[in-house]
Amino acid sequence: MKAYFRMLGTAAGLLVAFTVVLGLLYPAAVFGVGRLMPHHQADGQPIVDARGVVRGSALIAQPVTEPGFFFPRPSAAGEHGYDPMSSSASHRSTAGKDYQAEFAARRAEIAQREQVPAAAVPVDAVTASGSGLDPHISVAYAQIQKARVARERGMSEEEVQRLIDENMSTSFTGAQQSKVVNVVTLNAALAGS
Repeated sequence: MKAYFRMLGTAAGLLVAFTVVLGLLYPAAVFGVGRLMPHHQADGQPIVDARGVVRGSALIAQPVTEPGFFFPRPSAAGEHGYDPMSSSASHRSTAGKDYQAEFAARRAEIAQREQVPAAAVPVDAVTASGSGLDPHISVAYAQIQKARVARERGMSEEEVQRLIDENMSTSFTGAQQSKVVNVVTLNAALAGS
């Protein structure tokens, strides 16, 4: 009986210790470190319009429904896509006939919309990212959309290219040849122009 109460006391002590360390101290430390970072990084990189209203995050892709904007990658997150509460990939086999048909249909639709040959449509334009929320597109996908965006917005292609360049960065690998364009910040810049 004495051993039982000793084990019970040890278990209760560990429960209290782990609750304090992992439930209070660790979250407070992570929050404190986050406050040391620049505001836009610690708070999810919000995109704020000219009136000061938060319109989204530079870290989460959004669907495009109006002309004159760059399209993001497709999304399998949620029933209609781009749902942060349902972030996931489709988990469908790329060898499946239905996936191949959908892939070909997306490629044909993008080729028609951007007035380019289907072979010029990059793979990221027709495939969703692992999370379904990736805000980045390849430079190749941005380039095939440039003429359409310039035409729809009444801008020169040089002006649109400048905005593409301003929203371009290297991917997480840091390799110069793997540059990506943040389509969310690019569209925000277009909305402000």
